[in-house]
Amino acid sequence: MELLDESLVMNPATPSHDAYAPQQIAERLTAIGATKGKADALTIFVLAVLAGAFISLGSLFYIVVTTGNPGLGYGVNRLVGGAELFTGNNLLAMAWASGSISTRELLRHWGLAYVGNVAGCLLTVLLVIGTGLNRSHQEAVGQTAVQIAIAKTTLAPSEIFCRGVLCYGLVCLAVWLAMGGRSVADKILAIVLPISAFVTIGLEHSIANWFFLSLGADWAPLGVVTVSAMAMNLLMPTLGNLVGGSLLVASVYWLAYLRSGNGVPPTR
Repeated sequence: MELLDESLVMNPATPSHDAYAPQQIAERLTAIGATKGKADALTIFVLAVLAGAFISLGSLFYIVVTTGNPGLGYGVNRLVGGAELFTGNNLLAMAWASGSISTRELLRHWGLAYVGNVAGCLLTVLLVIGTGLNRSHQEAVGQTAVQIAIAKTTLAPSEIFCRGVLCYGLVCLAVWLAMGGRSVADKILAIVLPISAFVTIGLEHSIANWFFLSLGADWAPLGVVTVSAMAMNLLMPTLGNLVGGSLLVASVYWLAYLRSGNGVPPTR
């Protein structure tokens, strides 16, 4: 029996519960990125709308959970809210750098995904406005949404950009870690800490900001949240997110595992 058990362990076909190795994660992300980059426009857009809606619902959860909890303290209160906010992307830049998708396919996917995300956010905002949640808890929920919007629109552009860079560094790290898991439980556990960290710290996610700012502007007194301030807080996180996701995570892992002569060589 000992010999039989040893042969099973050494058999590469035997199912494993261990996490995927970093090289395997990089290769899996590249393959997934290639598939996503070549997907038809309608599929990309529809899935992006759903993603925008899910991000918005997570943001709404954050608003409600962090309302009326002064006794918990600043850090704990933000941590409780951040535990349920999840988003991510599939590091398409790795597939592009490896030559699996073209620059046009990369930009096409990013553009469709962004527009779809925004559409999903704005549709969710309209539904939330219709619920009258701003009057919940003696209008405290509405006040929380307004305070979040004001806090975001009073940040300096450089601060917003840097927060956007760090945000997507953590978001893409969450995706990377999740891709190392083999089960649903593994993946959920992997994303909790990075996502909770970016929300708790107060970093800037471009898609979540579409929800926070649109809802806060609607519930705020006229002129408190200006269009120009909103535009800045949507543009700078978008640029920061692109830099953070593409450079802090995708490019580093591509250099480590997929560059020519080290792993899967680029074909472009």
